[in-house]
Amino acid sequence: MTKQTAPLTLAVVGHTNVGKTSLLRTLTRDVGFGAISHRPSTTQHVEGARLSVDGEALIELYDTPGFEDAIALYEYIEQLPQSEQRLDGPEQVERFLNTSEARQRFEQEAKVLRQLLKSDAGFYVIDAREPVLAKYRDELAILAMCGKPLLPVLNFVNAPEQREAAWREVLARLGLHAIVRFDSVAPPADGEQRLYENLSLVLDSQRPRLQRLIDHNLAQVKVRRKASQRLIAELLIDVAAARRSVHPDLLEEAIQQLHKDVRQREQQCVEALLKLYAFRKDDAEAQDLPLEEGRWGDDLFNPATMKQFGVKVGGGMAAGAATGAGIDLFTGGLSLGAATVLGAAIGGFTQTFRSYGERIKGKWRGERELTVNDATLRLLAIRQQRLLNALELRGHAAQERIQMDTPLEQQWRKGELAEPLITARAYPAWSSLNGRKPKLDHERTGEIESLAASLARQDARD
Repeated sequence: MTKQTAPLTLAVVGHTNVGKTSLLRTLTRDVGFGAISHRPSTTQHVEGARLSVDGEALIELYDTPGFEDAIALYEYIEQLPQSEQRLDGPEQVERFLNTSEARQRFEQEAKVLRQLLKSDAGFYVIDAREPVLAKYRDELAILAMCGKPLLPVLNFVNAPEQREAAWREVLARLGLHAIVRFDSVAPPADGEQRLYENLSLVLDSQRPRLQRLIDHNLAQVKVRRKASQRLIAELLIDVAAARRSVHPDLLEEAIQQLHKDVRQREQQCVEALLKLYAFRKDDAEAQDLPLEEGRWGDDLFNPATMKQFGVKVGGGMAAGAATGAGIDLFTGGLSLGAATVLGAAIGGFTQTFRSYGERIKGKWRGERELTVNDATLRLLAIRQQRLLNALELRGHAAQERIQMDTPLEQQWRKGELAEPLITARAYPAWSSLNGRKPKLDHERTGEIESLAASLARQDARD
């Protein structure tokens, strides 16, 4: 058994309201960590979180209050009486922490410094939209006194008013050259990897630990994407297999009900994706489907339908005679023909009625079969894939809801339908939208896996 070592401890420090808690939410994938507000001094106390792999804590992250008056604090430290022996940086900080002002006027700043002294290193979070003011220079000077490695993290770099170049220049003058761009609301796809790689530059002894975390995170990205593609494939198969017998007089009501059920099924998929990526249930919502029409048809010549029909009747009688009688029924002729054909059909047709009896009865009652049209299926596929891409680029500090806009019409009204969806139309038992639990058989599973693989190949091309 491998002996576990103490986790790497990191203090997340910086000015008030620069996004320290937001960074931690994204790194821990915890939308409920800490409190986020546009008001200053939201974080009042030090709060910690762990990043673990296979049950072993690799990193402990500590959120700290923000600096509020670094200029006054720096002046205060500089004015403290000098001892006979010159003090180094950490000793100067310890001397300040033992003063009454550290418990009163500079209480918040003292919490930050105590935590940084106890930590192996610190993330210095910067709001890249802010101008480089004297207070930030004094903050960095005070933090440098702690003698701990600092990795500057430029937050909000996606904002139009960001001042990244100015910040890089001043940080370089202070000897801080390992800098990370990490927008906690919309981090880059490789943001975490770069963050830990840059951290290993200032903490070389921790490189193996950090690499292990990087490898784990990359593996989890693949696991989440594969699980997401399966959820989307299950949605599409479920909807494609939906089939309802409807009397023509009830057409409009039936179409509206089907669209309502499809929308609810899409929302189930949306919520499952949000949960998989550890976001809130209401961070996205499926919109109304911009379609009014339904799809009418028996899918008689769907290869899967013909295969089912032939297999069902083939064991009980001459396959040709049974299939001929069945086609007559399915095309609406409703006549079994000569008495000899009727007699020949009865033996083997018993099995067929188990699967098709209700549909055939519907034919006799003058009903038609309503399914979801191809355009709707393509629209669902595009919307869910766009949602998936948005989730992968969304930080856990984001407050705005994801807008599930409908793509341009030519994107979802045209194009070929995936083969698994064509097959699913012939298997109403596969759908939960038909009033019963879907039949979970190996054929259904195979088509879902095939469709999920197809979605993965599409992502790779895009």
